[in-house]
Amino acid sequence: MFNVAICDDEEKQRELVKTMLISLSLKTNIDFQITFFASGEQLVSHYKNVGDTFHILIMDVEMSGMNGIQTAKEIRNMKQLDVQIMFLTSYPEYMVESFDVMTFQYLIKPIQPQIFEEKMIKLCQYFQAMDKKYVLIKSDYEELLLKYDDILWIEVMKSLTIKNKLNFVTQEHTHETKGILSSYAEALKDHGFLQIHRSIIINLMHVQKFAGTQVVMLNGSELPIGRSKVKEVKDAYTKYMIMRIH
Repeated sequence: MFNVAICDDEEKQRELVKTMLISLSLKTNIDFQITFFASGEQLVSHYKNVGDTFHILIMDVEMSGMNGIQTAKEIRNMKQLDVQIMFLTSYPEYMVESFDVMTFQYLIKPIQPQIFEEKMIKLCQYFQAMDKKYVLIKSDYEELLLKYDDILWIEVMKSLTIKNKLNFVTQEHTHETKGILSSYAEALKDHGFLQIHRSIIINLMHVQKFAGTQVVMLNGSELPIGRSKVKEVKDAYTKYMIMRIH
């Protein structure tokens, strides 16, 4: 599933791109979740309020208000460097300017469906090949893409009102969601994550040291290791460090 934002101030153009994405999905079985934005301001506001939820932005260059180049620069200035941007324009002269915002693709209107599909397939292949993997978490208010590398740890939270409440802890935020910890432990075990306690999974790349039955993370947080897991955890960390050196 790829999350795609279509940002264009013309409804007809937004619907056209959506139709091409649906057509591509039917041909290739690649799933797209599509969100519309009618202006650059709307898209920037989404990034400020919700965060990084998109793999790909398909953006018109010529929009009233903030144009596509300005919008992309704002998003890049928020350190959103992984999202890939495809510009649509009627004026090829914008192409050089767009290189400043690390554009992946550039299409001239009217858009040729075959070229659009080729570019989108390349984008999807790019994400599949990326070392940085993502987990999609859902809360009552939002869906959020978190890079594995950004997650410090995942923990079960006791709650009288919410069943299976989990916290995903990053350097800047703690994101609440619902899920089964053991299923995340299984899905993430080959990506440097380790369950150290019945209620905690840590990202080994963010470990500072072990101290008895606790692990100290790089941000100074101390997390308990289950008594029966102490040897297993230390062995796993040693193995992880050896693999990283090689």
